[in-house]
Amino acid sequence: MDLDLRKLRYFAAVADHLHFGRAADELHIAQPVLSRQIRALEQDLGASLFTRDRHGVALTDAGRQLLADTGPLLASAHAVRRRVSDAARGSRRLTVGFRAGIPVIPAARAFEARHPDVVVDVQRIEWDDQAPLLLDGRIDVGYVRLPIDEAGLRVTPLYTEPRVAVLPAGHRLAGRTEVTEADLAGEPLVWHADPSTQPTRRPHPDAGYLARGVDETLEHVAAGRGISFLARSASVFYSHPEVVYVPIPDLSPDQVCLAAAESQTSPVVDDFFAAAQATAEITAECGNHEMWRLGSDTLSKRG
Repeated sequence: MDLDLRKLRYFAAVADHLHFGRAADELHIAQPVLSRQIRALEQDLGASLFTRDRHGVALTDAGRQLLADTGPLLASAHAVRRRVSDAARGSRRLTVGFRAGIPVIPAARAFEARHPDVVVDVQRIEWDDQAPLLLDGRIDVGYVRLPIDEAGLRVTPLYTEPRVAVLPAGHRLAGRTEVTEADLAGEPLVWHADPSTQPTRRPHPDAGYLARGVDETLEHVAAGRGISFLARSASVFYSHPEVVYVPIPDLSPDQVCLAAAESQTSPVVDDFFAAAQATAEITAECGNHEMWRLGSDTLSKRG
C-alpha cells in the first residue's frame, strides 16, 4: 500500500487545527469530504489517527507518530517537485544549508567557476533540523556542526574552530580576557540539545531552557538564566548589548563538516564537496570576519 500524499496533507491540516471544520476551510474542501479522506487514510494504515468526542479532536499515539513522519514526507515531495520544475525550465539549483557563523561564499564561488549554469541558494539551518533537511531533500548539502545523527548521511570533516563562553554582561568573569572550564564549573548552562552533547568536561546543571538557535541562546543568557558556549565564528555575527563573549581556550573545539544524504549521488553535489574541501581554510578564516556577509546575501537572492 502506497501512502497518498493528498491524504497526508489533509491529515496534517486536521492535526494542526485539531478541528475538522477549520481544517476543511484551510484546504478549501467540504468537511464531509475531509472526514471521508481521513477515514480512508485510517483504513489504509489500519490504525485510528484521531479520537473524536464531545471534548473535541485529539491525536492518538498512532496519529502522533504519523504527524512526526508526515512533515519530512511532504517536504521531500515538495523538494522533488521543485527540482523537476527547475529542470523543466532548464535551470539548475543547488540548495546549501549552513549553521550560524559558517560562510558559504568561498565554496560557492569556487563551485560556480566550474558550474556557471547552476544557481546556488543558501538556507540557514539549526541544530535540530540539520539531518532532517538533508534526508528529505529540502537542502542538497549542508555545512553542519557536530554532533549530528549521521545515519543515512555522508559527512566530511572540514575544519575546527575555538569556542567562546557566552556570559551575561554583569557576570563576575565578564571582564576577563579569557576563562577556563574550571572558572565556570557549576554554572547553569543554556544549551540547545541533549546535555551529553555539551563540549565541556566540567559539570554544569541544566538551566532548564532549550535554545534552538543563537538568538534564543543570547536572550536566555542576557536574562541571567545561565551561561552558554558558541563557536567563535557565530559570536562574530551575533551581538547583544547584555551579553559578552570571552575566549575559553581549554574547551573542546567546534567541528564543522559538510554533509549530504547518502542517496545524493549527483556529480554536482560531489563537485560542491570538492569545492568546500578546497576552500575549507579560507572558510574558517572568513568565519572570523564579517566581510563575507554581503556575498552570502547576494547568493540567497539569486534566481
